[in-house]
Amino acid sequence: MFKDYFKKTILAKMIYKKIKFTIKKAVDNIKFQKDFIAYKKQAEAGVQRFPIEWKNRRAILNEKTTSTRFDRHYVYHLAWAARILAQLQPEFHVDISSSLYFCSMVSAFIPVKFYDYRIPDLNLDNLSVEVGNIVALPFKSASINSLSCMHVVEHIGLGRYGEPLDPDGDLKAIIELKRVLAVGGFLLFVIPIGKPRIIFNAHRIYSYEQIINSFSDLQLKEFSLIPDKFSDGGIIRHARKEIADNQNYGCGCFLFYKNPT
Repeated sequence: MFKDYFKKTILAKMIYKKIKFTIKKAVDNIKFQKDFIAYKKQAEAGVQRFPIEWKNRRAILNEKTTSTRFDRHYVYHLAWAARILAQLQPEFHVDISSSLYFCSMVSAFIPVKFYDYRIPDLNLDNLSVEVGNIVALPFKSASINSLSCMHVVEHIGLGRYGEPLDPDGDLKAIIELKRVLAVGGFLLFVIPIGKPRIIFNAHRIYSYEQIINSFSDLQLKEFSLIPDKFSDGGIIRHARKEIADNQNYGCGCFLFYKNPT
């Protein structure tokens, strides 16, 4: 009896949400039509510079917000990395599969070599784009002085991008990054930070300690954090481990250095 009631309750909630969504969509569409008619009248009353036809409409109904939305992880970690490279000023930089926005922008002031499992059709001065597998990088050991791999390793081995399934794919990728980093070289490494778990097949989330242990043979020069909550700030430069441990899905930005042995 309780089971039947539970099922009916769940079904009722689903129907209610569906009806609510349908009503909201209908109201939004009516508002859109009114805005279109009002705009067309205003335009036709002046010098009409563009043809205004209903068939050319494209309703964008969810952007009337009080502030501009953005992906906190990707805006802040790319800004962090660009600032680091602007300070270091390497002769050239190698990026492994990070955001195309990053390699494109940084190539304006530093030559960049970008490698990805799925090569993008991207053509810019000062930027070379080549195929590369992060678990078998096409470089000699200790040959790269300036290296980045940001918001990438958490995906490796989950099959999301067509790569082979491998529970240790992320660890193999980290070994390769350390192998190719030159003595005296810097690695910008970005990864989700919080309570360790796998969200299959999207990504993994790591604890601060897991990352530090994986790179124990490198020196940590900086750890910055993009926290879960807006109220905790945008990016916390030189964040403490305790703050990282309290995150659910934060973004950890690590700057590592390979010391001469």
